[in-house]
Amino acid sequence: MAQQAQVTEEQARALAEESRESGWDKPSFAKELFLGRFPLDLIHPFPRPSDADEERIAAFLEKLRDVLRTMDGSVIERDAQIPDEYVRALAELGCFGMKIPTEYGGLGMSQVAYNRALMMVTTVHPSIGALLSAHQSIGVPEPLKLAGTDEQKRRFLPRCAAGAISAFLLTEPDVGSDPARLGATATPTEDGQAYLLDGLKLWTTNGVVAELLVVMARVPKSEGHRGGISAFVVEADSPGITVERRNQFMGLRGIENGLTRMHRVRVPAENLIGREGDGLKIALTTLNVGRLALPAMATGSAKWSLKIAREWSRERVQWGKPVGKHEAVARQIAYLAATTYALDAVVELSGQMADEGRNDIRIEAALAKLWASETTCRIADDLVQIRGGRGYETAESLAARGERAAPVEQQLRDLRINRIFEGSSEIMRLLIAREAVDAHLTAAGDLAKPDADLRQKASAAIGASGFYAKWLPKLVFGEGQRPTSYSEFGPLASHLRFVERSSRKLARNTFYGMARWQANLEQKQGFLGRIVDIGAELFAMAAACVRAEAQRAADPAIGKQAYELAELFCAQATLRVEELFRGLWSNTDSQDVRLANDVLDDRYLWLEGGILDQSEGTGPWIAPWEPRESTDANLARRFYDAPAPAGAATEAAL
Repeated sequence: MAQQAQVTEEQARALAEESRESGWDKPSFAKELFLGRFPLDLIHPFPRPSDADEERIAAFLEKLRDVLRTMDGSVIERDAQIPDEYVRALAELGCFGMKIPTEYGGLGMSQVAYNRALMMVTTVHPSIGALLSAHQSIGVPEPLKLAGTDEQKRRFLPRCAAGAISAFLLTEPDVGSDPARLGATATPTEDGQAYLLDGLKLWTTNGVVAELLVVMARVPKSEGHRGGISAFVVEADSPGITVERRNQFMGLRGIENGLTRMHRVRVPAENLIGREGDGLKIALTTLNVGRLALPAMATGSAKWSLKIAREWSRERVQWGKPVGKHEAVARQIAYLAATTYALDAVVELSGQMADEGRNDIRIEAALAKLWASETTCRIADDLVQIRGGRGYETAESLAARGERAAPVEQQLRDLRINRIFEGSSEIMRLLIAREAVDAHLTAAGDLAKPDADLRQKASAAIGASGFYAKWLPKLVFGEGQRPTSYSEFGPLASHLRFVERSSRKLARNTFYGMARWQANLEQKQGFLGRIVDIGAELFAMAAACVRAEAQRAADPAIGKQAYELAELFCAQATLRVEELFRGLWSNTDSQDVRLANDVLDDRYLWLEGGILDQSEGTGPWIAPWEPRESTDANLARRFYDAPAPAGAATEAAL
């Protein structure tokens, strides 16, 4: 059985650094935003598909709408499974090949079209969106499009387009966002014709029903083998592959997510994607665009929330008038509408930027994923509050009482995973922060290295001074100070001036942090997180303003309403940005860390008195007679072989 790699913090950091895209061959709007520059020309005029593409997208979405009308999301929620006939109908329409080129049997549709389709299917049940996006955004199609050989594309892409479901296997029981500790191995055979895969993979979305897998495994370094984490296309029915469990979650009840074991699975050498050691880079590059699927689906949920909130708040009467007419609820509805507009703008802008290929959107896609995941969870929570008891009651229970079966509480459960999927919000903030401070790290050189000696740091300081001497003065004055700037945006001009000024302020504060903490900056995760959150809000504000202006130019009636939505969103976002700026230097981060360390050292155990912990001793994976940290083999034994202690509850009882 594969053993987990034992790595130091420095080795893990080195692997992450080696796997990221280090160059910036194309301009990046968000990267410039973090550097104190506001290149509006990169997003204005708001990019949009051609008229021919719009017609093609509309025709496909109409067919998709007809298919989706035959589906009942409550069936998926009740049975915790997407019916086979739903999957067949989606396959017949070509949904599994939306992003696969036509020469391989796919529809060859754009990212914008794909986003809009995911937005629509999510409103039937988000598990359908998860099925399609896990297959195309991170499953076999995207890595092969990125790094596959012509022969691999000819062999596998037509199958994927026809409905052969694929899955992506990276996470392991003890390995989440730290792939340096990956335990799965791919050992080359003596004749060099194949690899033998061993390991245990957890949370394999689509893995329970997949025909094809993308597996990340470590190739041992040896003579003739470069080694390292590598990516393979694997037939899911290969001897030695066992799906040992279908996991169940608080939401996404129709998702086919499992625990997959591989034991000496023979994979032909020609199934290696790219080179040995390129697996993590392929995965991260795939996610640069693949992450856009989540904000698209989240935006679909936000639009649905707005619809339900509007209808309910108008018909529900309390104290002589509809609840939506009461200021407390009106504020929630206004937030919902304005934020949904911004979400839509961010998704459309990011998708079109991906399609055009003129810009490097790695930061934009990550910001969209982070901001949409966090924002839509608040939207769902507000909707529950607006609906009151009917928001907390299940749709099935509502229907049994003869009321409208709006699955509001379900949406709250379903959306929660987006803050964890494809990089938790905490990890996303660190990834974005690394890209955002790239120029600073390059300029600082050895100043930013924890192991640099005083002589190296002194030399680096001289080099960094040249960069900052040219860069810092430009952050003092800009277009945001001129009252006539961005005047073509009418009432939105003031908000764009705020974005420009805040961009320079953001860059100055990043520099202050770099100067203050130098190599320790990466440990200041609270500071970096707020820097990223400010950037996310500024990106959303810019997207909303530019889209509103494009809509005004195309249709003055709609444009006037778009301006109203964008203006309120920007006013609300401004307050959030100002609060985040205050939090950069006025916070309890240091106290939080000290107290958390005390908690972990059991200093406040008395605070936990007076409760019963019903999980203690009832699950073999946390049984007190076994260590909590383990290899994957140890974990699998605990899952399936360890005897339950006397008196412990059975799994069925759990």
